[in-house]
Amino acid sequence: MAEERPGQHAQSGAEAPARRASDHGRYGRLSRERVLATALELVDREGLSALSMRRLGAELGVEAMALYRYADSKDALLDGLVEALYQELEERLAAEAPAPGTEPDWRADLHRIARVTYDVCLTHPQAVPLLATRMLAVPLARRPLAVLRDHERVLDLLRRAGLDEAATAAAFRAFTAWLLGYVSVELRPVVDNPDEPEPSFRLGLHRMPAQELPVLRETTPVLAERGGPDGLATGLDALLDRLAGPPRSG
Repeated sequence: MAEERPGQHAQSGAEAPARRASDHGRYGRLSRERVLATALELVDREGLSALSMRRLGAELGVEAMALYRYADSKDALLDGLVEALYQELEERLAAEAPAPGTEPDWRADLHRIARVTYDVCLTHPQAVPLLATRMLAVPLARRPLAVLRDHERVLDLLRRAGLDEAATAAAFRAFTAWLLGYVSVELRPVVDNPDEPEPSFRLGLHRMPAQELPVLRETTPVLAERGGPDGLATGLDALLDRLAGPPRSG
């Protein structure tokens, strides 16, 4: 069903009188923060396919048209969800910030960013695909400010490591690719039938040709277990060792 856009009004029988869509919902007056928080809750609960202006308006107790003041299109709403994820990342990082006067450690800070990003993504797994799809669609300068602040944070830490401009850019690309790639692999479904008690049928091994896929069949039980933060940290250390050298002793 097509969603209402500004200037369109639902009709039932006779022509409905034109009126301004109110932004007073069941929880009081709307704000951009409330709209995005409710959208993220909806996606967490039911997935991205459930998100529409009409459905979000119903969640908030307003007409769909009222939401266009806060996100002027479905794409803008999806970009807003990316913004909400990165704002949550900022809040969690601020809560874990080192004590004042602590000597800065660029490597430890990169590990902290990676781990907190991992935690945010596992809190909102249904929204994680947007970190790839929207980044592919939105040019750098048009990304939400919270996203740009994250880029700035990582680039600044790499500069502190003593990398020149070219090496910083290369390390930034590698860091981002490892982090988002790792999260994406962690969240890929492996279990075929969660209600099946027998492990091989639970993982769907009977669907894989034994002659063609012997290694995959053997490895699938391990692939079903997440690597977790330890796996993320191990790969990140290997990456940083390659780009900036191992940590100095003492």
